[in-house]
Amino acid sequence: MTMETTPIAAAPIGRAAADRWTLQWTPVIAGALTAGAVSSILVSFAMTVGLGVSSTAPTWRDASVALWLLSGLYLVLQALVSFGCGGYVAGRVRAPYDLAESDETEKRDGLHGVASWALAVVLGTVLAAMVASAASRPNPLSSPQTVNEPSVLSYEIDHLFRATRRAPSPDLAPARSEAGRILLTASSHSGVSADDRNYLVQLVGATTGLAGPDADRRVDTTIANAKSALSRSRASTTILAFSVATALLLGVVAAWMGAESGGRHRDGKPVTGWMLHANRFSRRRDMWRRPASMPE
Repeated sequence: MTMETTPIAAAPIGRAAADRWTLQWTPVIAGALTAGAVSSILVSFAMTVGLGVSSTAPTWRDASVALWLLSGLYLVLQALVSFGCGGYVAGRVRAPYDLAESDETEKRDGLHGVASWALAVVLGTVLAAMVASAASRPNPLSSPQTVNEPSVLSYEIDHLFRATRRAPSPDLAPARSEAGRILLTASSHSGVSADDRNYLVQLVGATTGLAGPDADRRVDTTIANAKSALSRSRASTTILAFSVATALLLGVVAAWMGAESGGRHRDGKPVTGWMLHANRFSRRRDMWRRPASMPE
């Protein structure tokens, strides 16, 4: 009596099992790192040429609305390029499933691109939070003026307490800090109250030695400048936040489309026109590797 054995078909090398959906972390991590690297290069280039929505320098107040919009558009563009490249790497590196359905393969490639996008966003957020935490930590070597007063109004506070004659090494840190907190109320609906304004006039007169009318004019000018500075800072923050949110949302689409293109390039299927150059380079590489035929 002979027993018939059914041969077991071995899965092709380099292909994942199709019985269950699994997430391949190597393509996801590679795509996320690629997206982060490309984004860092593009952002560094933008900062070099001066495409910044906000800056710590006082000259950011002179930035026009056109520069803000241009910076926001560039932020969206770099997100499309970086996440598109990361998604392409995730789809190109991913080991294909042993499936015949093209739609299912493209969907799984796209989901791997979205996973690389999510990992890149999480890593970027954590890195930005760490940098912001380190930047906001007080420096023991810095002057008290830069620690206790609002940085967005440092120039206005300097103008408020400017004096031609002053005792050597005066302790202006408490006065500057208190004046900064009062000037922050200039952006509210009611503005700086009359009591706070009169107190600022007395504080400026006692600190700088200015007469009453001169101290009044300086306080009024500083309050108007502080209101304008806070308004422009709020506008730049709003544009920056909207640009970041738009860039991240469009980055999902770029990562999905890039992963699908990478998967089609991996499987040798027809690709879009912008990827034909990559196929041309692959053919040239194969020609160099192919041994030349011997003459008969």
